[in-house]
Amino acid sequence: MTPDTIRTVFMGTPDFALATFEGLIEAGCNLVGVYTQPDRPKGRGNKLAAPPVKELAVKHGLPVFQPPKLRAPEVVEQLRGLRPELIVVVAYGQILPQAVLEIPRYGCINVHASLLPKYRGAAPINQAIIDGETETGVTTMLMDAGLDTGDMLVKCRIAIDANETAGQLHDRLAMLGREAMAETLKRLCAGKLVAEKQDDSLSCYAPMLKKEDGLIDWRQSATRVHNLVRGLDPWPGAYTRLGTEVLKIAATRVDPQLSGPPGTVLRAAADGVRIACGDGALVIGELQLPGKKRLPAGDFLRGRELPTGTRVGG
Repeated sequence: MTPDTIRTVFMGTPDFALATFEGLIEAGCNLVGVYTQPDRPKGRGNKLAAPPVKELAVKHGLPVFQPPKLRAPEVVEQLRGLRPELIVVVAYGQILPQAVLEIPRYGCINVHASLLPKYRGAAPINQAIIDGETETGVTTMLMDAGLDTGDMLVKCRIAIDANETAGQLHDRLAMLGREAMAETLKRLCAGKLVAEKQDDSLSCYAPMLKKEDGLIDWRQSATRVHNLVRGLDPWPGAYTRLGTEVLKIAATRVDPQLSGPPGTVLRAAADGVRIACGDGALVIGELQLPGKKRLPAGDFLRGRELPTGTRVGG
């Protein structure tokens, strides 16, 4: 069996899905359909914009389907009419109903950005960084009715750098997802794909992020605040309050030698604004006020002074 003999449907929507999608195309997979989310309004003009996966599918002349609800009976019937033997899912954005899961003979294989069973859920990349993990990866799995609970197929691991942001890790994991799916497809074609049950006792959950998750508690250690900042970069962003304004911060590092009352500016200089935490201090390299651009510390301080002793936070 080879990739070109397997009738395959790909389901995905954002940039994260592109690397795996490109890998399937380059492997010569028999892609009989691409499912992605409907076009959405975007930008100041609120013009409809196609998802990245749709753009790539159109470029390669692949049939695109954008049902608002995958579980609608007529949508399931349409999918069944494509006679897929395999469905590959990467950040599609809709839950696959049981009726869809039962269609392909080789199952629905999901590319998930964590080392399952850890970090099931919507934001595994962010949560791994927020929790201070030093390693993560990608797991391919056979989808079932649960949330990321299906049997595991292939795992690929990478280290997380101490100052790496969620955005940076996202890009590396997208490429790793391509590798993991390529290995999964190789084993499937060779008849050597082995599924492994997840140990539910080792699982943890990574819920969808909200803007309010970014509010900093300066009583926490500098390391924990630093992990929060990089775990929420680029979205939704970590923030504190400067007077009545919301101050977003980014590009942080930890200085364990400094100390002071939590939430107090210890020193503001071009190389960073140092704010005391419950243990150590956070050195902030980039800051942003409402309606303004995110600026390096030196540029920010030219327009807004932060004298030593200034208090931030609630």
